[in-house]
Amino acid sequence: MEDIFVGRLMSSPVETVSPDTPAHVAAETMLDEGIGSVIVTGDDGQLRGILTATDFVHVAAEQRWATDATVETYMTTDVTTTDANAEVRDIADLMITEGFHHVPVVDESEGVVGIITTTDITAYMSNVQTPSPA
Repeated sequence: MEDIFVGRLMSSPVETVSPDTPAHVAAETMLDEGIGSVIVTGDDGQLRGILTATDFVHVAAEQRWATDATVETYMTTDVTTTDANAEVRDIADLMITEGFHHVPVVDESEGVVGIITTTDITAYMSNVQTPSPA
């Protein structure tokens, strides 16, 4: 994976929601799109958080589901990010060390431009599927 940069493997565009999106709508989006997370952005397109399948597992395990909950109720706000020029090996190491499956890719001026996931990295390593974008 030498000289392979995040921008080459990241998924883009990403599914985004606002903090005031009902949590069940975000969950439906994740199921409909077959994805493990949605990026939470403000009106300015800047990252506010991430909501992952793991967040929903914690909600269920702790039995703290509220039918009127919004994404903001459950999202992770202390989000580790990367940029498109980071080396994939470094991000893969970070993901293994921290137990992450999704790392948003951000640009200072554009905000969220993509996401690198374990699936993106696995697809690159596999002979079965080409990474997105092709």
